[in-house]
Amino acid sequence: MNCPGSTIAAVATAVAAGVGSVAIVRISGPQAQAVGQRVFRPTGKRQPVWESHRVLYGHVVEPASGQVLDEVLLLYMQAPRSFTGEDVVELHCHGGVVCVQRVLEQVLTNGAEAAAPGAFSQRAFLHGRLDLTQAEAVAQVISARSRRAAGLALAGLDGGIERRIEGLRQQLLEQLAQLEAHLDFEDDLPPLRPEAVKKKIQEVVKNLSHLVKDSLQGQSLQQGLRVAIIGCPNVGKSSLLNYLGGRDRAIVTDLPGTTRDTLETEVVLRDVPITLVDTAGIREASNPVEKLGIARSRQVLKQVDLIILLFDVHLGWSEADQALANELPEDVPHLRVGNKVDLLDQSRYQANGGSNDALKSSLAISSITGQGMEAFTDAFFRCCGLTDLERLDISLNRRQTSMAQKAIEALIRLETTAQAGLPWDFWTIDLRDAIHYLGEITGKEISENILDEIFSKFCIGK
Repeated sequence: MNCPGSTIAAVATAVAAGVGSVAIVRISGPQAQAVGQRVFRPTGKRQPVWESHRVLYGHVVEPASGQVLDEVLLLYMQAPRSFTGEDVVELHCHGGVVCVQRVLEQVLTNGAEAAAPGAFSQRAFLHGRLDLTQAEAVAQVISARSRRAAGLALAGLDGGIERRIEGLRQQLLEQLAQLEAHLDFEDDLPPLRPEAVKKKIQEVVKNLSHLVKDSLQGQSLQQGLRVAIIGCPNVGKSSLLNYLGGRDRAIVTDLPGTTRDTLETEVVLRDVPITLVDTAGIREASNPVEKLGIARSRQVLKQVDLIILLFDVHLGWSEADQALANELPEDVPHLRVGNKVDLLDQSRYQANGGSNDALKSSLAISSITGQGMEAFTDAFFRCCGLTDLERLDISLNRRQTSMAQKAIEALIRLETTAQAGLPWDFWTIDLRDAIHYLGEITGKEISENILDEIFSKFCIGK
């Protein structure tokens, strides 16, 4: 990471595509204004006054030669009224890669250093502009893949996580203060009832446990699900993927085995981002290319959140379908779905007594007409454990969830200590641990090394 007190700069807008109308080069630090004045030349004969939060129009130039590099707008924000809490200069230039790089090169040549990933957000945290949960929420807002995920991230940016966690932490601090007071002044204070303390601790454990459970669902909104569509050749896997994805993505023909590789498509179902993986039909194959696709299919099954086992309901559940079902990983949930229900002769099926047990225990859909897709989607989310997403108001990320789980474990240890009848000073050990872990969520108790690790995962320019 950058040294404290240095002046840093980076492109603050996305440039991966190579083309854009506008890009922003951000400069932050004690020399931000000086760097800006070296490379910026305002239009007109009069030198403008650099006032905070005032936009200036001019050009970025090469100071020695005066060569104009780009036409820009400059925005100066004086500390502490900026995102980082430091002096900040933003140069709004044209968005092509060449323009942006020329502007950034001049900024770095004239007194700024390249910002490390997350450096601006880290400075915002260190200057008290954001708590740690808000800083992490910035990254989640940027990476949100659905509207609901963006809403949860914005709730964190608004301080929702900090308020919830700090409220629980304060309850634990109150209990710790009581215990320590009785350890130091036991003769001067009324007796402290263990049951009252345990009740308060249990309330915190209950609230934290609910938050962790909700957050595991919330992380699915943020990170998305990975789902494999598996089945014997030509049962309609590619057609199902095309239906859900809304576009022709895979080869769809009447020839078995035409999907010879794993194909992926991104979809959003009920505001949850999902990567659907259409796999090669698993069967004995002599073609080397098809063999490779089948091997990849087997590997994919071990790395997904859900497996959709598709079979041709028109042909019925076959020995090949059962053989494929027997190969599924036991630790990955799967959903059995009968496709091509639009081709099913209902009168003939009923005449046979509707006795297919596999069909009775399966969903019936048509990936061509859309029949049965609503029930399929309901079952899909039940299998993934996502049944109450509308209730979520905040969600911890993985790091925060890990700290919350450690706090719960510490409080459960405290309950064991209490049941063993150990003295108050033993209670305080686990209580302090729980308080520390909650402090790590909000940044009130966290080491510099962990901070560097957290912010290093941010993108450059944020």
